[in-house]
Amino acid sequence: MSNIAFIGLGNMGSGMCANLVNSGHRVVAFDLNSDAVSNAEKAGAIAADTIATCVADAEFIITMLPAGKHVHGVYFEASGVLANANANALLIDCSTIAVAEARSAASQAQTQGFRALDAPVSGGVAAANAGTLTFMVGGEADDFARATGVLQAMGQNVFHAGPSGNGQAAKTANNMLLGISMIATAEAFNLAAKLGLDAETFFNISSKASGQCWSMTSYCPAPGPVPSAPSNRDYEAGFAVAMMLKDLRLAQDAAADSGAVVHLGDQAANRYAELDAQGLSSKDFSVVMRHVEQRTPAD
Repeated sequence: MSNIAFIGLGNMGSGMCANLVNSGHRVVAFDLNSDAVSNAEKAGAIAADTIATCVADAEFIITMLPAGKHVHGVYFEASGVLANANANALLIDCSTIAVAEARSAASQAQTQGFRALDAPVSGGVAAANAGTLTFMVGGEADDFARATGVLQAMGQNVFHAGPSGNGQAAKTANNMLLGISMIATAEAFNLAAKLGLDAETFFNISSKASGQCWSMTSYCPAPGPVPSAPSNRDYEAGFAVAMMLKDLRLAQDAAADSGAVVHLGDQAANRYAELDAQGLSSKDFSVVMRHVEQRTPAD
């Protein structure tokens, strides 16, 4: 059993925290939202009213926060993690932030005597609740080895991607691919429908042919073929449009910094920006299916 501090109890963090508790770890939880802390306490965590009390005895400090500015604030402010934690604690940031932000956070932490990993996740809220997330981890190999057991309490797949920032690099590239493939899948279902092929028949064929992909077989944007997909519950979010747009913009920034060409990534970002502007930011990102169906050749 490890002493773990968990900071950030939103849609993803709440399930991750609960799975650590269920795996037998002692978890002290903190969030600015007192209701989220109360829910974590009901799930078996120990409630903390400040970051300082949350991290005081922690061997591992896990953060799951909205953006890089929040990670840097939680880590480096006077009332934050580094000012109050034991230097032997291993910092594990599971937020999705820019590669440069992750590398800067790790470098600053190391300067102050701390070890740090970036460990963003894939799988969405359902996987966070089920403990089946995929972790992409950047940092030193020894630190990765030390953290693996803790990460396995929350995830099904845990990968070491290389040095600091490489976890975020893997997440950024993966989610750009996901955004592109979801649009492509929606366009394929829409084309099949226009040609007189119903969604179930097309799914049965393409899911066993060369066009099959995760966006089709696990998260189908067309209602019907995959009962568990958000398309069958009015696109209630598992992974919201706003989050996909955030990740696509991170990919654009990373591409600009590295000189990579991401034409399809740019187009995907534009498409999700349109959905966001239409007030669909809280819908699941597979709601792009509706957007595709409504477009005309002139669009």
